[in-house]
Amino acid sequence: MATPCRLTLILLATVAAVAASHPAHEVGGGGAAGCGGGDGTRILIKGGTVVNAHRAEEADVYIEDGVVVAVRPNIPVGDDNVKVIDATGKYVMPGGIDPHTHLEMEFMGTVTIDDFFTGHAAALAGGTTMHIDFVIPVNGNLTAGIESYKQKAEKSAMDYGFHMAITKWNDEVSREMEVMVKEHGINSFKFFMAYKGSLMVTDDLLLQGLQKCKSLGALAMVHAENGDAVAEGQQRMIDLGITGPEGHALSRPPVLEGEATSRAIRLAKFVNTPLYVVHVMSIDAMEEIAKAKREGQRVIGEPVVSGLVLDDSWLWDPDFATASKYVMSPPIREAGHGKALQAALSSGILQLVGTDHCTFNSTQKAFGSDDFRKIPNG
Repeated sequence: MATPCRLTLILLATVAAVAASHPAHEVGGGGAAGCGGGDGTRILIKGGTVVNAHRAEEADVYIEDGVVVAVRPNIPVGDDNVKVIDATGKYVMPGGIDPHTHLEMEFMGTVTIDDFFTGHAAALAGGTTMHIDFVIPVNGNLTAGIESYKQKAEKSAMDYGFHMAITKWNDEVSREMEVMVKEHGINSFKFFMAYKGSLMVTDDLLLQGLQKCKSLGALAMVHAENGDAVAEGQQRMIDLGITGPEGHALSRPPVLEGEATSRAIRLAKFVNTPLYVVHVMSIDAMEEIAKAKREGQRVIGEPVVSGLVLDDSWLWDPDFATASKYVMSPPIREAGHGKALQAALSSGILQLVGTDHCTFNSTQKAFGSDDFRKIPNG
C-alpha cells in the first residue's frame, strides 16, 4: 500500500504541455510506493483533485522530463522507473505566476532585501514557480539595466521573466525600447506617474511612450498616482508635523490614484493601445477601470495581495519598525477597499493578482530618519 506524501497542497512546477487525450498505456511502476521510487524524470501523481482554470476533477497526472503529458483518472502503472506520489485527499495545482516583483532593486539609496535566490526560495516554498520582475534602467539606460539584471539573476532558482521600467524619455530610450522587444524578448514597459523628481514621467512623455508601445506591439503599464499632488500632500504632512508611516497614506489618498488611473486610461484610449494598471489599491482606481472596460477599452487591472487583505490601520502602530513594514505605493487603504477589490477580481473587472514583492529593511536605523518621505517603497 502506498504511503501518502505529507503534503497539504501539491503544486506542479511545469505545465508546459498537457495532452489530456494521451493514449492509454502503462506509465507507472507497480513496485513504486508513496513518494519514493523512480529516477525523477517520470512522475505519476495519483488520486488527487486536479485544479485548473476551467474545472476541478479527481485525476492522475503523469509527467515526463518536467512536462505534463497526461491528466485523466486511473492512469495505469507499468514499470519501476516512475516515481509515484499518492495525492489522495489533496489538491494538485499548477505553480503560480507572480507578475509583479522587485528583487534586488536599488532605490532611494538602499536595495530590496530579497535577491534572485532568497526571493525564489520563498516563492517556491509558497507554490509560486515563476515571476516577472521589473528591470530598472541604469541612469535611464535600458541596455545597462537589462545587463545588470541578467547578472543579478544568475543565482536564480526558478523561472523568471522581465518587464522594463521607463524612468526618463528621449530618442535614445525610444530606440532602446525597440531593442528590448526584438533582441531581449521584453514586451511590457512600465511608466511611473508618481515619484516626482525621480522616476515620474509627465503627460507629454507618457503620451510618447504609449505611442511607442503601440508601434512595437508592446504592452504599456502604469504606476497610477498623481505625482504632483502627492508631492503637495507630502509637504502638507510635513507642515503638520506628521512624519511617521501614517503620513505616507495621508499624503497620497485614493482620489489621487483614481485621478491618475483615469488620466492614463484616457491617454491610452486616445492612442488606441492596451493599458495595464499595476497595483490597483483603491475603489477609486478600480471604478475607473470598470468604466473603461464597460466601454470596450482594453484595460488590465492588477490588484496586489496586500491591498486585497490588509487595511491602513497597521500604518498607525506606535512602533515605527512595525508600522513602516506596511508602507507601499499606492498605500494600503482603509477598511472596505480590500473587499471591493476582491469582488472586482471575482467578477473579472480586475484580472490577475501580483505581490509587488518589494521588501526593504524597515528599521529606523537603516533609514537614518523617521521622515516618511525617506521610507523606500514599491
